Parts: sequence; C-alpha cells; structure tokens
Amino acid sequence: MRERTLEEQRRLYLMTRSVIARHYRRPLTLEAVARALASSPRQLQRAYERFGECSFKEDLYRRRMAIAARLLIEQPAIPVRDVARLVGYRQAPHFAKAFRRRYGLTPTRFRAAARRRAASGAKSRS
Repeated sequence: MRERTLEEQRRLYLMTRSVIARHYRRPLTLEAVARALASSPRQLQRAYERFGECSFKEDLYRRRMAIAARLLIEQPAIPVRDVARLVGYRQAPHFAKAFRRRYGLTPTRFRAAARRRAASGAKSRS
C-alpha cells in the first residue's frame, strides 16, 4: 500500500474518532459520519481495520459506556434515565441492557457499588 494512502486512512481514522468524541450523544451511524467527512462507509471501515482496536460501532459504544459510568459515579443526582439520554440512548431500558453487557451490573447497581467503594475508601483513609 502506498504511503500516502496509509496517511489518508490514518487521518480518516483520527477524524472519525474525533467526531465520536464530540458527538457521541447524537445518533451516529457509519454512513452519516462518512458523509460528514466526505468519505465512504467502506473507507471508514478500512481505516478502523488498519488503525483501530475495534469497529466504529464498538468504538462509539465504548465511548458512551465510559462516559455513562463516569456520570453515574460523579453525578449521583442525575437519574439513570437522564444519563441514558446524555450519552445518546433514547430509551433507558436499551441503555440499561447495553450497560449491563459492558459492566456486568445494571446502572443502578453500578452506581450503588461505586458509592459503597467510595464510602469504604473514605473510612479506611480516616
């Protein structure tokens, strides 16, 4: 493969990651991102195959779940259904299922476990 082609694929991959980082709340699809970057879905797939650790869809999913986990821990006043919306899920049950698949706990139990860990950590530091 030509060096220029590799550079273009790498640039496309990095730009796609940037779009995901900025717009994960929106209903992103491979096709929509490709259009926004003046590329094709197949070119994005190739860029992910060459430079990514996972697919576009998995990358978006990981980003949303990581931010959701952080929100659940750091913002206990925000209801789970609102966390779901904040990370791009329209339906809380769909979010809860995806979250459980990723972390092995429902969002509510994850939040409770994080609170317990924080409380036990605070006691052990005292």
